[in-house]
Amino acid sequence: MPPGTPYLDISVGVLALQGAFSEHTQLLRKASQLLQAKDNPYRRWTFLEVRTQAELARCDALIIPGGESTAISLVAQRCNMLEPLRSFVKVSRKPTWGTCAGLILLAESANRTKKGGQELIGGLDVRVNRNHFGRQIESFQAKLDLPFLRQIAADPNAVEKPFDAIFIRAPIVEKILPNITGEQQSEARVEDTVIAPSRSIDKAIADNLCLGEVEVMGILPGRTAAVKDDQTKEKLDPEAGDIIAVRQANVFGTSFHPELTGDPRIHMWWLEQVADSVILRRKLESEQERFQHH
Repeated sequence: MPPGTPYLDISVGVLALQGAFSEHTQLLRKASQLLQAKDNPYRRWTFLEVRTQAELARCDALIIPGGESTAISLVAQRCNMLEPLRSFVKVSRKPTWGTCAGLILLAESANRTKKGGQELIGGLDVRVNRNHFGRQIESFQAKLDLPFLRQIAADPNAVEKPFDAIFIRAPIVEKILPNITGEQQSEARVEDTVIAPSRSIDKAIADNLCLGEVEVMGILPGRTAAVKDDQTKEKLDPEAGDIIAVRQANVFGTSFHPELTGDPRIHMWWLEQVADSVILRRKLESEQERFQHH
């Protein structure tokens, strides 16, 4: 970029009500430094821990970390943060990434949950199976092939090394749900399943953002797929494993904990997605301001 290019200031929050938020913040800083050295010194990143509505309002994007999803949900309720979070994710549709417990909270449906036992934020049209691997397998590591990481590789044609993922009482995506208007009412009839309340996307955002279907971004190989839904199965290789990373427009979820590995590649990729979203959003806001002044 030529001299005199304006800086792009971007604020990214990490929800800090409970869980592994400080680890995310540390890896975000590392990822941003690598990105600046790699190809874009004109982005200025600010990372903040988010506990209040005022802090959330400062954010262009948000990470909801791993931890205990029920505890995060309860604390968010007590802090009057649940509705602002739903507005951030579903109305404003700002880039959001949930890891492990964060994935559960971002799901439109979660099973193994007593009615009234947990509130969901929503944003991803999926049903998650909480603690899918059972109490006997509390945690494990697995090498994942994540094709989307090639986007940040120095040589896109080079073989990308596997990502050493850490799973701790991890959920998986059991079913990809249809993208519908309103609540996932068919899910409400499933035993021990809770659904997220519906929130309408802001019209100005909806006009310029295609929500589309959920994309499968990563699978855990070497396991018998636990997916029970035929339509979801059709999107998968029958030899594939469990779905452990998904994206729908600019909402992203992973079953595992990238923040515990020290490997910044997923954080680097996500920050690139955030920057692209912020550039587009600010361009649209600028155009709307010019239109209103004429």
